[in-house]
Amino acid sequence: MTLVSVELCAGAGGQALGLEQAGYEHEALVEIDAHACQTLRTNRPQWTVFEEDLNSPVNFIPSRYKGIDLLAGGLPCPPFSIAGKQLGEKDERNLFNRGIEIINEMQPRAVMFENVRGMLGKSFEEYRELLGRKLRAMGYSHSWKLLNASDFGVPQLRPRVVLVALKNEYQDFFEWPKVPLQKSLSVGETLLDLMAGNGWKGAADWSRTADRIAPTIVGGSKKHGGPDLGPTRAKQAWLELGVNGMGIANEAPDPGFDGNPKLTVKMVARLQGFPDDWHITGNKTNAYRQVGNAFPPPVARAVAKEITSALSKKQVFLFQAAE
Repeated sequence: MTLVSVELCAGAGGQALGLEQAGYEHEALVEIDAHACQTLRTNRPQWTVFEEDLNSPVNFIPSRYKGIDLLAGGLPCPPFSIAGKQLGEKDERNLFNRGIEIINEMQPRAVMFENVRGMLGKSFEEYRELLGRKLRAMGYSHSWKLLNASDFGVPQLRPRVVLVALKNEYQDFFEWPKVPLQKSLSVGETLLDLMAGNGWKGAADWSRTADRIAPTIVGGSKKHGGPDLGPTRAKQAWLELGVNGMGIANEAPDPGFDGNPKLTVKMVARLQGFPDDWHITGNKTNAYRQVGNAFPPPVARAVAKEITSALSKKQVFLFQAAE
């Protein structure tokens, strides 16, 4: 069964790619960042990408997609991040209220929004309850779930909160994805071929040192300078893996390189679960930010498959009941 989706705040396409891998066809993707829009258009020219602000869209009209199978979105994280001021609903970047409005206009059969772990914090309990009341009033049942990307084959400690809401008639058929039994590869195992791409003689030794999954990759903000791998504690965690977290490299180490290598954008993208043929456009800083802020495709795929299962099981149930 082919299902169709609309995605809000699509970014570099992590969630969109995961949905595509789960069998969804995208009717529209909305993203405000010009660099991310170019990434989407470069990789999937057939997708309809709206480069617009969700608060004041011009060409994206939600009501045109009324009854769509799935409305997905990676709504801005800073309002709920433990690394920020945690202003939540009061943060001008918060788009959950706008997301609820779009749900009301679009009336999708299912909704999938992702955000940072802080969204489940006690300080946002009342806000979550408010969102829940609005969803129930529109005829949706919903649940929140903290998922760790490393449980789905992504070699990174990346907890993400996912909100799934389905029209009440589908809710009994939805189950959260079960954690696969396979263990995620280490950073060294994941990146060995890329680190050795320019003939670095120390690549194999480095790979054995980088014997754990990565700490959480952070995309950073446009308000700050160039790309690096996060605050001091994160950089120390990277250093323990033999990685210099003070910046992003243009290419893999030369044959005679000595020391701790930096990651390239392509390496970071692989650690996020992107396939190597997904091209991130823009200069190094913009490209890294796109990757660092992405939702890992394998996690999006796992959740989307369960949503598909819920929607299709309802169809089977109705067919059997009619016999």
